[in-house]
Parts: sequence; C-alpha cells; structure tokens
Amino acid sequence: MSAMLDVQNLVKLFPLAGTRKVVQAVNGVSFTINRGETLSLVGESGSGKTTVGRCILGLIDATSGDIIFDGQPMGRGRDIRSKALRGRVQLVFQEPAESLDPRIRIGATLAEPLRFLGVNRADRDKRVREVAEHLGLPARVLDQYPAELSAGLQQRAGIGRAVITRPELVILDEPTSALDPTARAEIVDLLIRLQAEFGTAYLLITHDLSTVRFVSHRVAVLYLGSIVEEAPAEALFARPLHPYSVGLLSSVLLPDPALTRTSAVRLEGEIPSPIDLPPGCALAGRCPFADARCRAERPVPVAVAPQHFVSCFHHDKVAALDDTTDNFARFQEDSARLLSVGAG
Repeated sequence: MSAMLDVQNLVKLFPLAGTRKVVQAVNGVSFTINRGETLSLVGESGSGKTTVGRCILGLIDATSGDIIFDGQPMGRGRDIRSKALRGRVQLVFQEPAESLDPRIRIGATLAEPLRFLGVNRADRDKRVREVAEHLGLPARVLDQYPAELSAGLQQRAGIGRAVITRPELVILDEPTSALDPTARAEIVDLLIRLQAEFGTAYLLITHDLSTVRFVSHRVAVLYLGSIVEEAPAEALFARPLHPYSVGLLSSVLLPDPALTRTSAVRLEGEIPSPIDLPPGCALAGRCPFADARCRAERPVPVAVAPQHFVSCFHHDKVAALDDTTDNFARFQEDSARLLSVGAG
C-alpha cells in the first residue's frame, strides 16, 4: 500500500538578514504517513517540528525536497493551497484562543471552511450541527464568541473547524499544550475517537511526550532539523536506541514522587546553533558515546528492527544500557487510567 503522505529530503533554510548565513531549520527530513495512521514528530523547541508542518501545508515554501500527497506531487504556494487540497488536509493550531477569530461566532467559524469550498447554506448549517454534536459542543456554543468559552471548548471548536471538511490528513500543532490536564485528557480522547470513526490520519507535532504514547502509531524524533530515530510508538517508549531519544524521554516529569528515574545517558554542553551546525553528528558535542567518526561523519538512518530506524553509529551501545524506561512505562499506564477518567 502506498503512503498517503510521502515527505522526502525536505530542507528549509531561512536567510539571516544582513548576512550570507542561513538558519538550517530542516535538514533532509523524510517520512511517510499511511491512511488512518498517526505519526508524531517530537523534539525540543527549535527542533524544526512546526516548520515541517508549515512546509507541508504550503504556509511557507520548502527550500528543496518532495512532498507527495495521495500519489501527486504538491506544488508550492498557491498550488498547495488549492481548494481541492484545502478540504483534504487541515490544521489544528497550538493556541485555540489565537487561532479563532474573536469577532466571529463559533457556528460561523465552523462553517467557514465549507463556505470556502462552495457548500450551500443549508448543507453548511446541517454539517455544523452534526459536527458540534459529535465534538460534544453544546448547541449554545454555536452562538457564542471564542472569548466566552473555556480553553477546552475553544480547542474543540478548532478541531471542529479542521474536521468539518472530512479531511484525510490533519496536522496537529501542539494541540494540547495550552490546556489544563482535564481538558488535555478530553482532547486526546476526542482525537482518538475521531480517528477510529473516520479513519483520519494525523501528523502530531509536539514536545508533550506524556500524550504522544496514547495517540501515536509511530514516532519520529527530531533534533536540530533532522530525524534521529523513527520507530513504532511501543518500541520507542520501551527501548529508545538513539542517545538523544533516551535523554528526551528521561526529561519527562513524573507526577508520582515514588516513580524516580535517572537517565542512563547524560547529554551535557550547549546545543549547537542551527546557523553554524558542526560537521558530522549534530549531537556529537553533547553525547557520551561520540568519537572521531561521529565528529567527522554524519550518520544515516539504519534499520535495527521492522519500521525502526536510528541515525547513530553507537546505537548498539545504547541498546546495551540498563533499562531506564520501566518507571516511565508505569507512569504511562497510570496516565492511561487518568485519561479515561478525565474523558468519561
């Protein structure tokens, strides 16, 4: 089966004003997403996650690389933002309050994508009512303005605006980061339910690893614009094989003080500047396993298991470390129960 979305060697460089230098935001990123699947793109702030999503949507033009949707190359600029594609690929923004027009009632906001696609008024109104009911939005909300709603209801409205066209792919840019734990649990449950019912594929862009585990089929770890590890979610959370992935997972705060965890990999030193990346592996200056080869040669992805790829010359040494993820796995199990309670 061919992938619904195929991104190959995506590069995005931002010229630095007044100089000949560039910010290397995205460096040769490649991944695929199948129908009905969730791929999570995770990493620290500044890793290039949001830039990847904006390139896919055509909000900014990629410097180079290929973006293929449903077998067809996606052009740039206006070609990407065509009406036909707008209905098939949608975006949920990070800040629900900022992404909703404060001057427009929620019902009109939900209807706007359908109006853009030429759907008649009667069908628009019917679809808005159906989507609102499906998302758990009370009927009164449709006549309210964004400022009158809680953050959770605002994000439901944002999701409703995205799914009302029945898209095949939704890009979720930090959809839960602005929400309190209860609202976050409700949104995670909603996303899972919508995918199960409609077969929508998600590209989840986030640094919130505590929710990634529950909504992802696969996870790609991004560091300074490059994917360093990609694996099925179960495999990555059970045994990450890239030093950066281990460090990233160990940074997740556990709410239960009884669940202590120390990382088997200590990443020390400063993160290199994306304006002047070093040769070789970008993590070499911070990695305890780095040697002369790491500092001179950039590692390429190698398959270490089915659907599990790692860009590291020393992934075998990481695999040999004592398991440091047991407590995190326990935390995930506890969180799953909390999510089910919060969403119930």
